[in-house]
Amino acid sequence: MSVDEFRAGAREFLARNAPGPLAELEPAEQLRAAKRFQAAAYDAGLIGITWPTEYGGRGLSTAEQQAYNEEAVHYDLPSAPFMVGMGMCGPTLLDLGSHEQKTRYLPPLLRGDEIWCQLFSEPGAGSDVASLQTRAVRDDDSWVINGQKVWTSGAQFSDFGALLARTDPDVPKHRGITMFIVDMRSPGVTVRPLRDMTGRAPFNEVYFDDVRIPADAVIGEVGGGWLAALTMLGHERISIGGSVRRGSDPLAYDNLVELARRQNRADDPVVRDRLAEMYAHERALALFNTKLRQEAAAGSSPGARGSVAKLAGAELLWRAVDTAGLIAGSALTSWEDGDSEAEEMAIAINGTPAMSIAGGSNQVQRNIIGERILGLPKEPQVDRDVPFRELKVGTQRTP
Repeated sequence: MSVDEFRAGAREFLARNAPGPLAELEPAEQLRAAKRFQAAAYDAGLIGITWPTEYGGRGLSTAEQQAYNEEAVHYDLPSAPFMVGMGMCGPTLLDLGSHEQKTRYLPPLLRGDEIWCQLFSEPGAGSDVASLQTRAVRDDDSWVINGQKVWTSGAQFSDFGALLARTDPDVPKHRGITMFIVDMRSPGVTVRPLRDMTGRAPFNEVYFDDVRIPADAVIGEVGGGWLAALTMLGHERISIGGSVRRGSDPLAYDNLVELARRQNRADDPVVRDRLAEMYAHERALALFNTKLRQEAAAGSSPGARGSVAKLAGAELLWRAVDTAGLIAGSALTSWEDGDSEAEEMAIAINGTPAMSIAGGSNQVQRNIIGERILGLPKEPQVDRDVPFRELKVGTQRTP
């Protein structure tokens, strides 16, 4: 099948199966609708396009993936519940998981039968993830987990999570961490929603109280969690920076052009110049992410360049916010009741700061780019060789 034939099939499928807006539905029904569409798209061969056939994918090239993305951008596809699994946890399992883990978890992840979340950040370990205090202690054929995670997107409906926990406090903080697969329905797991400034609750805090997981739930190696974390963070940054924009995203280029027309600003040379800049940045980012996906499909890890994609994606959103303000002015701050377009724009703008934080703040990305790509000196780090047990981290108490 040629890429053009694949594109035609994707276009036909989306025209027949893409659901309409789901915002008016209750959250539980939204999730059911999202899972129905994900399953239908998977069965049609449009999910996991570049993933190995051995683990439920199509084994095709990034050209087919790009063709699908270009068709999908015209629809409001309910992909949000699956983004962490598809963009972060699944690729990490492909890189580091055992054959048994990949066989067990990847096909249902792709089809949307099982949803995943990422359990990294803690109240005292945000940008410095290696300072995490959640503990995993081996007990015969199990690991026992105790601790707290925070800012966990989608935990409220996730079936599994990729968890970072400390397994050895007697070595420096980067060397005593292990990544685990945890069943989010296990006894002792408590999920509590956190509401953000948009009024929604997209993420959560998660508590683990004597949660038992099997010994073979380790992703990679015991004590190798920092490598696993870097692997997942690389995938996360590419996923965030290169995510397919929804057709109705009010901050997308096409919709800002329409906003300029409605506001009679489309012929304003300043507005046109700003829109041209935004278009150029949006296209450059899309091409850069295509290159990273092609290299990843060929077996070459993007490494620190994932931070370039993530930083560029966050800065593109801020550019879009500034452009929207230039076009609409005070209309962004007040509107009549029932003006859903204005409300969605306000929600998009209020949600933009999160994109400069999720997956590592812009400042963290610049440090990574400077140190690992440009070869600049690292910032001083006095605790790198100190056993974690001896560090004063957050509210840590010496065991």
